[in-house]
Amino acid sequence: MTGLEAFGLACVSGIALPIFQSVFDTGGKFLGFIGKKLDENTKELIYTASKEYGKRYFKRHGILKALGMREAVPLESVYTAVQFLDEQEIRSFESVQNLEEAYRQANKRGFQQQDCQKQEGLKIANEKQYLMVLGQPGAGKSTFLRKMGLEALKGKKGGYQPNCIPVFIELKSFTSSQIDIEKLIVEEFSICGFPSPEQFIAKALEQGKLLILLDGLDEVPTVNTNEVISKIQNFVDRYDKNRFIVSCRTAAYRNNFQRFIDVKLADFDNTQIEQFIGNWFQSEVDKQAGTAQKCWELLQKPEYAAAKELAHTPLLLTFLCLNYDRSQNFPNNRSVLYKKALRILLEEWAAEKRILRDEIYQGLSTELEESLLSEIAYT
Repeated sequence: MTGLEAFGLACVSGIALPIFQSVFDTGGKFLGFIGKKLDENTKELIYTASKEYGKRYFKRHGILKALGMREAVPLESVYTAVQFLDEQEIRSFESVQNLEEAYRQANKRGFQQQDCQKQEGLKIANEKQYLMVLGQPGAGKSTFLRKMGLEALKGKKGGYQPNCIPVFIELKSFTSSQIDIEKLIVEEFSICGFPSPEQFIAKALEQGKLLILLDGLDEVPTVNTNEVISKIQNFVDRYDKNRFIVSCRTAAYRNNFQRFIDVKLADFDNTQIEQFIGNWFQSEVDKQAGTAQKCWELLQKPEYAAAKELAHTPLLLTFLCLNYDRSQNFPNNRSVLYKKALRILLEEWAAEKRILRDEIYQGLSTELEESLLSEIAYT
């Protein structure tokens, strides 16, 4: 067993069971779907399956390996709590004119104003039944959804307070017009050995026992987008007692979901950047060498202002930490640094998320994208 696997088992041991126990009624029935008190054999099957579900969730969604990392790390070991911008700030991204004005007011290479109002991400997730999480590429949307699932699995010990069983669905997998969300959910539980998974899910949905995490609305192939949106809306309307969190890139969102509260992930502030770096360099060697503190202090120097600007985006901060880990330094050539960051956003990030490009973009190489962006920047 690897160290990562041991950490994962420690995380989910005793975690999956409590949240599943919360759906037993006082008469010992499991969501009441069997109609009589469960026998010991069935209880044991549910116990085993619930543990397997927790382990499977961790293995699929509880680890992080990005941008050529040598080995995966537990998501919770590096996770930094996020903040959301208020609705007024989101509106600034709805038109080109608003974007230009936001850019000028920010007085930096970005759009977010420094004095805008923010709220804790976990707090909002607990308060809102229907949540649409918006953000730029690499802002941490998927990571936030995965983290909410991990917190939900912990039951009362976790930060996500509603007693819901999390189900994580990657919307990029919706590559055909034949979309059956309920069937996908059933498959998640069937694989883990749940008895009568169809009946279980039907009752869980009916009684509002699920937290459904729909990741990457913008990653759905364009030809299927309208169909997927329609299916999601119908599913939410039919099973409106459940809780839903959907993620989407800000520029791709068209206010399609009327029930949902729209929030946008805020850029990392200095406190979050320092915390992320501290979480990243947690090995005994790094602790003894004070690597995290040295990395943070170097980032404050004027000659590394370009690197500091990139650090406000979690994905690019990951790149900076990886770079520092290898060389104990940051590139101080601004053009080289920005070129690498742009490559990450245009090429490596999309490749690692296995995003399929629409046919119209198949011939659009990274070099051509860079050229087009250069023309836009120049004008």
